Amino acid sequence: MASKKLKTLLIYKYLNDYSDENNPLSSTQLIQMLEADGITAERKSIYADISVLNELGFDIVTANTPHKGFFMAGRKFQLPEVRLLIDAVSSAGFITPKKTESLVEKLESLVSVNQAGALVSQVYLDNNIKCNNEEIYYIIDTLHEAISNRHKVKFVYTNRKIDVKNKKAYTEKSFKVSPYALLWKEDHYYLVCNNEKYDNVMNLRLDRMKKVEELDSPSRPMNEVCEYKDSFDVADYSNKMFNMFSGTLEKVRLLCSLDIMEQIVDRFGPKTPLTAYDSTHFETTIDAVVSEGMISWLMNFGDKIKVLEPESLAESVRDRAIKIAKVYE
Repeated sequence: MASKKLKTLLIYKYLNDYSDENNPLSSTQLIQMLEADGITAERKSIYADISVLNELGFDIVTANTPHKGFFMAGRKFQLPEVRLLIDAVSSAGFITPKKTESLVEKLESLVSVNQAGALVSQVYLDNNIKCNNEEIYYIIDTLHEAISNRHKVKFVYTNRKIDVKNKKAYTEKSFKVSPYALLWKEDHYYLVCNNEKYDNVMNLRLDRMKKVEELDSPSRPMNEVCEYKDSFDVADYSNKMFNMFSGTLEKVRLLCSLDIMEQIVDRFGPKTPLTAYDSTHFETTIDAVVSEGMISWLMNFGDKIKVLEPESLAESVRDRAIKIAKVYE
């Protein structure tokens, strides 16, 4: 009886690991695989085991073309879904090369061996963009726990500095903060938090942290330092930030060229108000964090965007443009 149960489980494993729509396994192949694992089986018993697995809810399909056999059809993740996950992991700068390789290997196991081979051969991995902080998993887990427990954390934060001998050098600073949310934006992972010395929130990159420790002291209530009360609205916060620079939340009125309308809607969402100004321009008003990051974002569009309000932001953009022009005089 034990051998019979093991046979059924092995058939499931073979189908899960090696079969797909283009690579079905025939009953002869399954018998040969079982023999390699020390189990003798007849063709009729293979059909019976397939029937049992289907009754248990596994979606095993009988194929006739291009080859006769069986393949696992109903997987938790379909091939395009696994491709998206592998691409995301491979391109994420905050995941180290070593962790990337480990995660991709685990994602490969969600599809057949043949499908996994085709997937990985199409993935390009640029190790130049990858961080080298192997603590990243531990850091994410510790910060997640602290956020859930509403506890403060402390850590050491590193910043690259210019070295006269052209060698890598860093400055280190200790932080004690109240953590509110983890945010993946612009290919980096950030902690949104409050430094107890100030009455606002700031964004710190996880790949620059080390020696992260959850403290017993409670976090500062977020409604004391930001607009959110009971829970941090990550999507709303992310939409208002530019290049993850902290600043003051204000209503910003912009005059935009019609040919960048899609870019404005993509950046601020389909509910962004668009009002016709003339035959070539429209106006929009957004809630945004006014910062150096926003100024840089506006400069990307050149004369396609003009800040109407607030005047202080318009002056900042004007001053930046003058400084850039002087560089090229």
